Amino acid sequence: MDAAYVFRVTFRLDAPAVEVDPERFETVVRKPASEPGTEGWRFFEDALWRGEVNDAAHLRSLAEDWLSVPVESITFSELRTDEAYLDALREAIEASDAFDDPPQTVLHAHLGSSIRVA
Repeated sequence: MDAAYVFRVTFRLDAPAVEVDPERFETVVRKPASEPGTEGWRFFEDALWRGEVNDAAHLRSLAEDWLSVPVESITFSELRTDEAYLDALREAIEASDAFDDPPQTVLHAHLGSSIRVA
């Protein structure tokens, strides 16, 4: 099973002792998805709504921790996954008391149409 949340992140270098050019960069960040049913597996619920970042300040803060640089912006691109992970994710949603809706509805509510099976 393999899956990752893919984000576009704009960050800047804050180097007071030197000049940098450019000082702003955009990059792609792939955050590995936790195995369904384990700690952190509901990241999609905490971070995303309708395929968009639901709390930009919070997610920028997380990205700053991931990258160790000041993050100016972050946007969600997709959940890139294989079939095995997606099946396990659907099963975990179905088994969880946290969700009242069927897995497809839950995934669409949080990820929109931003699931890419590779």
